[in-house]
Amino acid sequence: MKNSALIIFLIAFSTYKVTGQKVEVIKFPELQQIINEDNADLKVINFWATWCKPCIEELPYFEEINRNYKKNDLEVILVSLDFVEQVDTKVKDFVEKEALASKLYLLDETDYNKIIDSIHTSWSGAIPATLIVDNRKNKKDLYERQFKEGELSQLIKTLIN
Repeated sequence: MKNSALIIFLIAFSTYKVTGQKVEVIKFPELQQIINEDNADLKVINFWATWCKPCIEELPYFEEINRNYKKNDLEVILVSLDFVEQVDTKVKDFVEKEALASKLYLLDETDYNKIIDSIHTSWSGAIPATLIVDNRKNKKDLYERQFKEGELSQLIKTLIN
C-alpha cells in the first residue's frame, strides 16, 4: 500500500509544472518608471523578443551579468517586445525553458514608434537593443546591437570600476 501511494505521488509530482520566473505585462508609463527609478547604481535593460535570433543568442550574457554582479548594485531587466497575446504561451514557455532569472517584463504597446525616442533618442527601434542606465553619473547609453561572448561582461566591468 505504501509503495502504491509513493508511486502515485511521484507520478503526480513529475507531471506538476513548476512555473519559473514571472513575466509581468506592463505599459509604457510603467517602463518609463522602471527606467527612471534610481533603485540601483547600474541598470542593464535589454529589449528582446522570442522571434529575434540575435536576441536569443545574447540572453545568456545578461543572465551571467545578473548572477555575477548583483553585489555591485546592478539590476538586469529583460523587456520582451513579443505580442501580449503570446505571454502565456510562447514567452512564458521560453522563459521557463531557458530558466531566465533576471527581472522580466513584456511591453504591451501597439505603436512602438511613439515610444522609441522616449527610451533613447539614438534608438532606431531595432532589436536587440540594450539601455544601460548609470544612476551614479545620471547617464543613459544605448547599444543597438548584439553582444558577443565576453563583450557585455567587459563593458560592465569598465562601468563598475
